[in-house]
Amino acid sequence: MIYIEPEILDRVNAWLTPSFDKDTQEQIKHMIASDPKELKESFYKDLEFGTGGMRGIMGLGTNRINKYTLGKNTQGLSNYLYTCFPGENLKVAIAYDCRHNSKTLAKVVADVFSANNIEVHLFEDLRTTPELSFALKHLNCHCGIVLTASHNPPEYNGYKVYWQDGGQLVPPYDGEIIEEIKRLDYSEIKFEANESLINYIGKAVDDVFIDACVKNGSFKTSPEAKQNLNIVFTSLHGTSITAIPETLKRARYTNVNIVPEQAEPNGDFPTVASPNPEEPAALKMAMDLADKTNSDIVIGTDPDSDRLGIAVRDLDGKMVILNGNQAMILMTNFLLNHYKHEGCLTPTDFIGSTIVSTPMMSVLADAYNVECKIGLTGFKWIAKMIKDFPDQYFVGGGEESFGFMVGSFVRDKDAVTSTLLACEIAAQAKANGSSLYKELIQLYTEHGLYKERLVSLTKKGIEGAQEIKQMMSDARENPLTTIVGENVVRVEDYQLSIAKNLVDNTTENIDIPKSNVLIYYTDAGSKIALRPSGTEPKIKFYISVNTALDNVSDFNATEQKLEAKIDAILKDMNL
Repeated sequence: MIYIEPEILDRVNAWLTPSFDKDTQEQIKHMIASDPKELKESFYKDLEFGTGGMRGIMGLGTNRINKYTLGKNTQGLSNYLYTCFPGENLKVAIAYDCRHNSKTLAKVVADVFSANNIEVHLFEDLRTTPELSFALKHLNCHCGIVLTASHNPPEYNGYKVYWQDGGQLVPPYDGEIIEEIKRLDYSEIKFEANESLINYIGKAVDDVFIDACVKNGSFKTSPEAKQNLNIVFTSLHGTSITAIPETLKRARYTNVNIVPEQAEPNGDFPTVASPNPEEPAALKMAMDLADKTNSDIVIGTDPDSDRLGIAVRDLDGKMVILNGNQAMILMTNFLLNHYKHEGCLTPTDFIGSTIVSTPMMSVLADAYNVECKIGLTGFKWIAKMIKDFPDQYFVGGGEESFGFMVGSFVRDKDAVTSTLLACEIAAQAKANGSSLYKELIQLYTEHGLYKERLVSLTKKGIEGAQEIKQMMSDARENPLTTIVGENVVRVEDYQLSIAKNLVDNTTENIDIPKSNVLIYYTDAGSKIALRPSGTEPKIKFYISVNTALDNVSDFNATEQKLEAKIDAILKDMNL
């Protein structure tokens, strides 16, 4: 018999009131009788907003994605919009991806907004996350919603909220909206739609968005170079099939091989264990097709098309996947180099990255005499940089989790424009007798070879959340002082907003919003970050090491040494 705390039972009983439909009440009664463990998991807390909005398993309960939890979010957001924009005719945009129930849940969200006398622009079918960010600004909306769980497993869905600037919610708006939602009772949700306020949008917005992607992602690549680049693309059953093939076509890339088995949107993601381009297995079918077609580059995107994975041929002609840091470095350097040669790069221009991404971004910025702004994990912080510094030109930026943004016309990870940018770099490199891989190694010889690895430990459910909390607590109470013989010289605790110099025992404040992150730096330049995921039941460890690379011919041996060093660090940390 599983003991269920009184406060959880109070939550359950609230869902047995007339505010909830009879079918919901019957299913909860069945759960009480037959699955008390699932009942506890479904009601022990409210779903929370994390680094990428709110994500959760679909089902009944306060800790699940359903019409009532999303309805409550939307009612709270509606109330807040009236507070922020008094007297204005409020407008919102809504998009959704290929996941189960996304279309139905998107209509629920649209209904609630319209019931609150807010005009809704709802995409007629699935669309990419970057198009929502773009459409929000294009249609002069006050906020936007995407129904997506990004790369999470099929049982998940989610709710991303975007503000007027096209970026995701950041302080103070996020906290104030959460408080508004908490104050609401489920009985206050207005579900009765005003259909006259719901406008369905589609091709007209698509055309403007795709043209903008082509404009911002094209960099004087010759027609011959474009025709000579052999591309394999996979949408991994997601939304990018609605945008990327057409974007490449309009940019005059004609040699594009689409993985047919993965081209049909499908919330079950039947051909992959995980629709996450960070996972090598997700790109296997595309890489196999690349070998059959002798392609130069493989690109795969996650379900909502904000992150992309890139595979290219190494020095031996074998297809290998670039990690997010490597892709970010190649794209950022290309943009900086382009603007430098155009004569329009200035010291006030900036690139953006995150605290757990490669330190090589700051090295690149120094080399080009521009600024590198560093924020917390999540592209909402890079979007905030653009908003907070309107007089500085944003060149581009990214994070280690396979995301990149080209310029500021989209204010979130944008796999559509980034796919085109990757093809532009590859096409120009091939035309010059080089390759993406060779270009990357050349950057390492100029700036140092940086090697990163991410280790994620999955800890599901109530017990898992408690275990992650304890791991972070232990790390704070017993901080590392040495790692593989290297002395820890600096510890940054973003939850306390304090950085401690262990050499002279001084401290300084960290001028970045609080977050549950710890970062260690050693005297040999190694960097180790610990962070619970904001969107998945995981704790993540980010390892970065580096050394000089004198010659291209030394790359393989030097890379192996750094890989061995990372292995040793993980062993030293019992990971």
